[in-house]
Amino acid sequence: MPYPFLSDEWLEEARRIRAEYEGKSVPFPHPVRMNLVVTAVPFGDKDIDAHMDTSTGELVLDLGHLETQDLKVTVDYDTAKAILIEGNPQAGMQAFMAGRIRVEGDMAKLMALQTAPVGGDSSAAEMANRLKEITA
Repeated sequence: MPYPFLSDEWLEEARRIRAEYEGKSVPFPHPVRMNLVVTAVPFGDKDIDAHMDTSTGELVLDLGHLETQDLKVTVDYDTAKAILIEGNPQAGMQAFMAGRIRVEGDMAKLMALQTAPVGGDSSAAEMANRLKEITA
């Protein structure tokens, strides 16, 4: 059942999991609307345009770019997976310092995401674990 991160199958399963947990997690304290460009994708022949939006209080990660965003982050596939699925902020910091993450826009909004209290939210932790389980 594991699927490659951000593949069509993974996204379908992630949307289903997100729907199960809708309204059950602690709201994000900082609204952030971020467009993502994920490069070096190991499947397909192009980058993936995606977005992450916490403006409703819940974390939404999906395909396509938002028309209005606070920032745009360009990141390679392995780093995106390490940050978003493995929950490894150190990988993100190392990639940023090495120039493998490019940020355009409000850097303060990106920093606010790092301070979001996910650890004390059992629903968010359960959802994160389920996303790890479906990721190859």
